[in-house]
Amino acid sequence: MERLIFHVDVNSAYLSWEAARRVAEGGEDLRLIPAAIGGDPENRTGVILAKSIPAKKYNIRTGEPVALALRKCPGLVLARPDFRLYEKNSKAFMDICRRYAPVVEKFSIDECFLDMTGTEKIYPQPLAVAHTIRQTIREELGFTVNIGVSTNKLLAKMASDFEKPDKVHTLFPEEIRLKLWPLPVGALFSVGRATAEKLQRARICTVGDLAAAELSRLQALVGRKLGGQLHAYANGQDNSPVSAEPEEAKGFSVSITLAENVLDMETASKILLELADSVTARMRASHARAYCVSVSIRSSDFHNRSHQKKLEEPTDITKEVYEISKALLADLWKSRTPLRLLGISLTQIVHEDAVQMSFFRDAQKEKARKLDRTLDAIRSRYGADTVKRGSTCQTDLQVGRRYRAQMENKEE
Repeated sequence: MERLIFHVDVNSAYLSWEAARRVAEGGEDLRLIPAAIGGDPENRTGVILAKSIPAKKYNIRTGEPVALALRKCPGLVLARPDFRLYEKNSKAFMDICRRYAPVVEKFSIDECFLDMTGTEKIYPQPLAVAHTIRQTIREELGFTVNIGVSTNKLLAKMASDFEKPDKVHTLFPEEIRLKLWPLPVGALFSVGRATAEKLQRARICTVGDLAAAELSRLQALVGRKLGGQLHAYANGQDNSPVSAEPEEAKGFSVSITLAENVLDMETASKILLELADSVTARMRASHARAYCVSVSIRSSDFHNRSHQKKLEEPTDITKEVYEISKALLADLWKSRTPLRLLGISLTQIVHEDAVQMSFFRDAQKEKARKLDRTLDAIRSRYGADTVKRGSTCQTDLQVGRRYRAQMENKEE
């Protein structure tokens, strides 16, 4: 039986989700004006995470400093990132996908794969059901998606990147020559900038050139494993399954790449508090606690270092993780070199039903845990910026998406 795979990708997710919220509240649609998500609009700091199509006309780029974007477009409307809103919308559109697909795999916060294999009796016309899913998401949630349709995950993902927004595209094996091979080699999934430049120097400029290249030559250029993978991808080959359930998280982490170097412990500590607040909230949402806290840094000379501490009892308390992280950072960084990246990881995870309760409960910890859960509930209902911890009110976190200057929230 030939496989049938959909890839569903939210169009400019962060901006679309903020725009949909504002429209629902009677506000302006950010998608129709020069607008972007990122940084601190008042202080003109941080980086651009997502931008509207009208903003692209001003050559505004994802990952560039907010100050530079505002110089290009003084009238640019900026909105702060809200990761709790993003998680809520991510779950909502994937829940719609699950109405139609027997197997749904979350690939990232704004994209998923659907294995529609064997559904031809229910949905005899694959493109028709793809359009139904697209329209249902738009009508019920107020934002748009692109859907790619093919026989494997690689081709479906490539198809969803074709013309945007709010489109359905196919890339079946018989369409590879016409639709895939003319693309620049850097457009192929998993080809990064450095690899693309290396291939171009070797006169492999399109995906078609890559598909036609000798495997041994590719492996000599980029390595045995990557060369084999890229050659297979260029020829539309991918046998990876759509996995219904993700592996249980082994850890939770969050990191921020800073638009400006941090030079003092006071500023670093404020950032640490916000990171601790973010990562512990996600861990609490999974009803988990961690036995190990680690802090990682990258200095301005791009040296990476990390320290960790193992705990006698697992924790999910923001204040406790923050205090431990601050001590680890003080041990790790003496403020001699500017900080470029700062991160917290929580590992050795156990779930609450597996936590052994002590007869001698710590009243202070229980009070702190109750406060955390109260804040989580308020933010979940009224938004991430409803209430902030005192020390973070003046902190600017230049947050962003994967692969750019960013704050990354991960389950590992």
